[in-house]
Amino acid sequence: MEGKPLEREEGVAVTAPLEEKREAAKPAPEATGKTPAPASTLPPEEEERLRGEIIAALKTVYDPEIPADIYELGLIYDITIDADRNVAIAMTLTAPACPVAGEMPGWVENAVNAVPGVASTTVTMVFDPPWDMSRMSDEARLALNMF
Repeated sequence: MEGKPLEREEGVAVTAPLEEKREAAKPAPEATGKTPAPASTLPPEEEERLRGEIIAALKTVYDPEIPADIYELGLIYDITIDADRNVAIAMTLTAPACPVAGEMPGWVENAVNAVPGVASTTVTMVFDPPWDMSRMSDEARLALNMF
C-alpha cells in the first residue's frame, strides 16, 4: 500500500503512509487525561463529510514560521467527532518551546468551530509521541524543499 493515494472528499490526495502515521500517533487516553470517546453514532457519510470539512479548516492554520499548514505538517494526531457533533482534536507542535504554543490551540479551535455543523471544539496538546519530520506529507515536504 506504500505510496497509494487515498482520495479525500475535498480532492486532496494523502499517501497511505501518512494516514498510517496519523493513526499510530493517536495518544493513549491516559496521555490526554480523558476516557476514550464512544464511537460516533453519526451516519458514516455525514461523519465523513464533516471530517473532510474539519480537515479543510485545519489546512487554513499555519505556524507563522513554517510555510506549510498544520495538517500537512503532521501536527494533528487525532480528530474525534461525537454524536452531538462535538469535536476533540489531539495535536502537537514541532517543538514544545514553539513561540506560538499558547496561541495555536485557539487558532485551531476557531477554525474548526467555523465549520457548519460543529457544535464545539476541544483542543488537547500532546507531546507523546513527539513530532518528527517523518510525519509530514509530501505536500509539506515540497513546500519546505525537504525532498
